[in-house]
Amino acid sequence: MKLPERLRAGKVYSFEFYPPKTAADTARLFDAALELKALSPDFVSVTNSSSGVAPYRTVALCGVLKAQFELEVVAHLTCLAHTKAEIAEICDGLRKMGITNILALRGDPQNVVTGARRRDYDHASQLIADLKRTGGFSIGGACYPEKHPEAPSLEADIARLKEKADAGAEYLITQLFFDNDFYFRFLEKAAAAGVAVPVLPGLMPITGYKQMQNFTKLMQVSVPNALKKGIERWEGDKDGMFKFSVEYASRQARALLDGGAPGLHLYTLNRSKAAMEILKNVKGKAVKA
Repeated sequence: MKLPERLRAGKVYSFEFYPPKTAADTARLFDAALELKALSPDFVSVTNSSSGVAPYRTVALCGVLKAQFELEVVAHLTCLAHTKAEIAEICDGLRKMGITNILALRGDPQNVVTGARRRDYDHASQLIADLKRTGGFSIGGACYPEKHPEAPSLEADIARLKEKADAGAEYLITQLFFDNDFYFRFLEKAAAAGVAVPVLPGLMPITGYKQMQNFTKLMQVSVPNALKKGIERWEGDKDGMFKFSVEYASRQARALLDGGAPGLHLYTLNRSKAAMEILKNVKGKAVKA
């Protein structure tokens, strides 16, 4: 089933993976995928590096997760480091594996390998338009409840988002956030600007102080005081940190669903334990769609 159809049918629960680099990483990912499959996710997504290096690792992992694990897959596809011909080749590989869902992304310029930047694409909306013309895929896009770090304002960012929707994006998945007010305020502003597609919130439990610093500095994501104090309190206590982080994310997830969010997208970092606990907590108390 294509994702837009599933979003219209009821609440959607999903997980995100990234292509592993080593044999040990691969084994850990497959263990996590097998455990998470038991929770019957509506789909899993697979990230695609914007560096321009080895994009086919994403295609290969998508194929394995669909064929061997029988999971519905959304393939991430970045465009800054690819020509239109390369994008067409990647899409052909996805089609052959039965992958019909793509999350179309620009990619991070700072991650593009020196000399790999192409000039066929500057924005995700251009990639979305090409994919729409090609046909055969359901296309999603990314959004940022607190605005993209490069955008001068949330209003300017939403104007760019409107271009994605107009080009053919059928749904959106958010960058992670820890304060639900940002999500609901974003929905109001996006709707007022004419963006009328489902917005699936992305969540990730924080596992340590260093990770929290990375989110706030590199990704410019706000950390509420209650979360910051909990991370500081449990730093150095692995079990206590895990329990606190899962409980915080579970409360956040329930509030999102109660407020009308169409589901949840959990960033797993290729591990299963926290994602499993959060989804079990939520599904046990969420109103059935």
